[in-house]
Amino acid sequence: MRRKTRKLILLVILLGSGIMSYAQNNIIDEIIWVVGDEAILKSDVEKVRLGMLSRGERIEGDPYCLIPEQLAVQKLFLDQAKIDSIDVPSNVVSNGLSRYEKGVIDNLGSKEKAEEYLGATMSQLREEWREQIRNEYLVSEVKKKLVGKKSNLTPSEVRRFYAQLPKDSLPYIPPTVEVQIITREPVIPLKEVDQIKDRLRDYTNRINSGATDFSTLAVLYSEDPGSAASGGEMDFTGRALLAPEFANAAFALSDTKKVSNIVETEYGFHIIQLVERRGDRAKFRHILLRPKVSPEEIKRTTLLLDSLATDIRSDKVTFDDAASYVSQDKETNRNNGLMVNRKESTNYGTPRFAMEELPPEVGKVVGNMKVGEISSPFVMKLPNGKDVVAIVKLKIRIDGHVANVSDDYQILKEIVENNKHEEILKKWLQTKVKNTYIKIDKDWVNCDFQYPDWVLRNQANK
Repeated sequence: MRRKTRKLILLVILLGSGIMSYAQNNIIDEIIWVVGDEAILKSDVEKVRLGMLSRGERIEGDPYCLIPEQLAVQKLFLDQAKIDSIDVPSNVVSNGLSRYEKGVIDNLGSKEKAEEYLGATMSQLREEWREQIRNEYLVSEVKKKLVGKKSNLTPSEVRRFYAQLPKDSLPYIPPTVEVQIITREPVIPLKEVDQIKDRLRDYTNRINSGATDFSTLAVLYSEDPGSAASGGEMDFTGRALLAPEFANAAFALSDTKKVSNIVETEYGFHIIQLVERRGDRAKFRHILLRPKVSPEEIKRTTLLLDSLATDIRSDKVTFDDAASYVSQDKETNRNNGLMVNRKESTNYGTPRFAMEELPPEVGKVVGNMKVGEISSPFVMKLPNGKDVVAIVKLKIRIDGHVANVSDDYQILKEIVENNKHEEILKKWLQTKVKNTYIKIDKDWVNCDFQYPDWVLRNQANK
């Protein structure tokens, strides 16, 4: 507590006196907000602004008013995440980092252009994005906890909401589809697996002999985009947030100089080193290698699914039965292959997808299909990084239309739920702001903030 108090006093002195602090790249920086005992820097605002532009996002309003408030709100949620001891699954960071990096590079054109535009190396950017993704997950989990998982909405509430909306305010429902899928994983030859294991054994020997550091090998060879750049190091985490096989091996380690045996998970093959343990949570390093699928195996699996698609088209077997007995997609094979859209705002999931919500490879194929049509086989990448071959069936296509209760009850219910959730979060934030130390630089206070209490708290702390 004393450390936090000293930190807060220092931040207030720096903000009040206009003293500048030096950023990592030696450019003079400035503290513009203090929220609790956390500072928001001018450079933080600029990084967020450039990040949004690099992904092609539109900024509605003045970014120098909008972004500081967003960062301040995030700090309040992150403070609550600490209080609630919320963890971040390592695979969430890894998968999120991979998608984020791809989105930036795709939008800007190349890795080199991204580095030039954002003024940092890709390694430095990954570290920033890694923290950003981790924070976004924590904020999301705090929100879920605050609003609760269950909804007590009744059908009459949804109908009343619909009836009260002016006709010109009814939401437009974009075109949506329902898609069934069958996937098969190409067989990975034992020779490839043995080569991966031999490489990991070689790394283990080099580490144990002191010839090379674990971190150096992770930077050079690990195929985990979320941790490779930081020497394979992961965040502190609990057992439940890791793949079971990984957790069993990792939490069995007690010596920080030892390396685990080779561990296989759905992501590939790992070796693990303990960095630090704190009670039931620990920090590890790992090196991930993924076996490569040969073109021959891709071709063989493609021919298999092509033959299956032909049988389905000729009514020798139904798509539902084939999905149940042939598909290796664990998410859908017990549901006749029907894909489920698990949007963050939807607890129960829905089979309806807007085209942009589908996995890109699926969306590209489905876009030109007719209802009931079976696609040709295509290769797609799963969130765990594995390549699979798939065929899909377009089950339903619903044209864009103005929402109505008969066709769009679940969507309207979700809108009402979101309104209720937003009201709960707004009240929580208002209370949190009133009970938090806020200090805003005079040059950053004249904004039309979403939460006016920022200014009130700032005036109270003058």
